[in-house]
Amino acid sequence: MRTLTAKRPASVGAYLLVAAGLSWLALVILLPLAAVFIQALAKGSEAALSALKEPDAISAVKLTLLVAAICVPLNAVFGLAAAWSVAKFDFKGKGLFLTLIDLPFSISPVVSGLVWVLLFGANGWFGSFLEHNHIKIVFALPGLVLATLLVTLPFTARELIPLMQDQGSDEETAAVTLGAGGWTTFFSVTLPNVKWALLYGVLLSNARAMGEFGAVSVVSGHIRGLTNTLPLHVEVLYNEYDFVGAFATASLLAGLALITLILKTGLEWRYAGELSASRRH
Repeated sequence: MRTLTAKRPASVGAYLLVAAGLSWLALVILLPLAAVFIQALAKGSEAALSALKEPDAISAVKLTLLVAAICVPLNAVFGLAAAWSVAKFDFKGKGLFLTLIDLPFSISPVVSGLVWVLLFGANGWFGSFLEHNHIKIVFALPGLVLATLLVTLPFTARELIPLMQDQGSDEETAAVTLGAGGWTTFFSVTLPNVKWALLYGVLLSNARAMGEFGAVSVVSGHIRGLTNTLPLHVEVLYNEYDFVGAFATASLLAGLALITLILKTGLEWRYAGELSASRRH
């Protein structure tokens, strides 16, 4: 199979097209990003750091990290299981299964949060049962986790499925033929072949989990110090005209996004290198 390589622009029109693309990216990404950090430091670094040391801000950071720490591993396990099922087996309803995996991409995050309110809210389908048994899901940590799980569900699976389909099942079949068990085959053959795609999916899922606003806004109740994640805390501060605090908190999210971008670029480079090597063989 012939490998296509990128070429340098060969004409003035091509250079203009590249310049237009870079200018557009600067306008819609770099300029807003710079504005966040400039506004955060408008009253000096001490004011920005003071806003980040507030108890509500610290609580929002902890809650954001906790929700991500719960959701990302669960979605990684689901993504592996879903990709394994789709790529290695044929079964009735596979198309419907793939459609359900992609469903969170096509629905509004607000709807993703509203679903849980309709199910577990005070007037929801199971609301009276939960209230009778003193179980709180909406306006509490479980609701935040459920809302975040739904919006981040496809990321890991969608990174793994195409790769595992491309790899086929020859190596696993050979391992089983040589006497390897299911778990041995998975950890010795399947997982090493998809490790970079898995990490890439986990990274994307983590970025979405920490930055999600719409879904968690519906189920959080906006209780300061208890159910406000970082994006919700930014909204609260901005609505209270605490612009330095809002932009300082937003800069923390932006910093996490930049770290994610750097890691993503590194994984893309490493992942592309392994794919090219596997195709040459």
